[in-house]
Amino acid sequence: MGNLLYIIAVILIIGWLIGFFAYSAGGMIHILLVIALIAIIVRVIQGRSAI
Repeated sequence: MGNLLYIIAVILIIGWLIGFFAYSAGGMIHILLVIALIAIIVRVIQGRSAI
């Protein structure tokens, strides 16, 4: 489950970068960035608590 969350976060960040440079997705890109950052933070927190 953790690996899936990390993969989704990476895909969202890549989508944000593409949209940021293309200027075609508008405000949706910022929503993707926020979701990706939340996913990464959750992954880091879960990884540290499991040790």
